[in-house]
Amino acid sequence: MLGRIPPAAFVLGLAGLTPFLWAALLVLGLFNVPDWPIPQVLLGDGKLIMIRYGGIILPFMAGVLWGFATNARGSQAIAAYALSVLPALWWFFMPGTGVTSALTNLTTGFIGLLLLDYAFARWDLAPSWWMALRVQLTAVVVLCLLIGVFL
Repeated sequence: MLGRIPPAAFVLGLAGLTPFLWAALLVLGLFNVPDWPIPQVLLGDGKLIMIRYGGIILPFMAGVLWGFATNARGSQAIAAYALSVLPALWWFFMPGTGVTSALTNLTTGFIGLLLLDYAFARWDLAPSWWMALRVQLTAVVVLCLLIGVFL
């Protein structure tokens, strides 16, 4: 049974989508406000914003899995710690050779991360609500990244 997502986790998870959504709007050409007083980091190429932000979030989420691994014992702990570093290592070794390959590799990384989330949830290392949150957030992230890949 899925637990109820804590409101703070849900709201902060949604807030974490903001840079991905903003970048997708830029790629789609739906939001161009050159005269607005917007921080420089939010202006420019949406694809590069996706790469910059996604390259932070993917390893960050690896750290979350590392935290879950602290609840494991024995051989499960070895597996959990080893798996928890995979998203960060993926991005380190597979940053891409250009914008499209970087976005493709980030997309692959976030899909792989969701599979790892599922494994940690099945091992009862993650909270009962974890997958309900992660599926929703990952769907939006992957959709935004795919906009960057294909447009």
